Amino acid sequence: MAGVFFSYSHADEALRDQLEKQLSMLKRQGVIETWHDRRIGAGQEIALAIDEQINRDEIILLLVSPDFLASDYCYDIEMKRAMERHEAGEAIVIPVILRACDWHHAPFGKLNAVPRDGKPITQWADIDEAFLQVAKAVRDAVSRLAKTTSPASAAAKAKVVLSEPVPRTGQAPRSSNLRLAKSFTQRDKDRFQTEAFEFIARFFENSLAELAERNPGIEGDFRRVDANRFFATIYRDGKDVAKATIYMGGDSFGRGINYVQGHTTAGNTMNESLTVYADDQTIYLKTMGMMSYGQDDRKLSPEGGAELYWENLIRPLQERW
Repeated sequence: MAGVFFSYSHADEALRDQLEKQLSMLKRQGVIETWHDRRIGAGQEIALAIDEQINRDEIILLLVSPDFLASDYCYDIEMKRAMERHEAGEAIVIPVILRACDWHHAPFGKLNAVPRDGKPITQWADIDEAFLQVAKAVRDAVSRLAKTTSPASAAAKAKVVLSEPVPRTGQAPRSSNLRLAKSFTQRDKDRFQTEAFEFIARFFENSLAELAERNPGIEGDFRRVDANRFFATIYRDGKDVAKATIYMGGDSFGRGINYVQGHTTAGNTMNESLTVYADDQTIYLKTMGMMSYGQDDRKLSPEGGAELYWENLIRPLQERW
């Protein structure tokens, strides 16, 4: 069984919890066991416990974010030691890019990061898919470890483990299943919806500008109607070939973030709607399935919702070209 060490900032604890969920099958199969600093028992010396674990585990996940890079402990101590062990062939270091940040120039920037192409997890349309890619990378790392571990070295390791002293009282065995369900108020959900709408508005404004920049003969027009509505139009050679209205609230169904083909100021019509939901760990967006005929059960981030709506706007142009 391979040990997996989480190096992370406490600001990213919710994302770490979601990743650990995605690793559950590996844990159930006895392929890995995980450790992070929330497992440190009362009375233990924190720095000593972390030092012992990071020098023991075979796989080290660097959960990278702006807070991780800003943390002296994460960057100067944990990451430095992780890279030393990686260079010595004693451990496999996997950078997991949680949130957008300038990580390419860090010492671990030369390593192949996950998810695919180092795209931050929070920018994926389906966050579960992003975390699944991390889980697959961990499984692959365990396979590589198994291939490089000779019977002799495995026996030596077993001997070392057997000769370790019995843990002190503060290190008594306990369950790693200590995560409690979180609850989200209506205020939390309303704030998330407002922030998601603002993100989608900025996403469309920037995407329209970039589309025009890259394609001769194409113009994009973004018009903010009010705090809860905007129009998006794409022109080709002066002709409007794609138009959409995105508005928040209104009188339709769940009063979510709604998409309408064409321009309208009505609040009771839509072709798709993104509604705010919450599970026991996070808040997310979910479509009504009108664009996918009820087959879309993904938990979408704000960027995921923005991509969904943008794809619907630009599809007619892509089909004609």
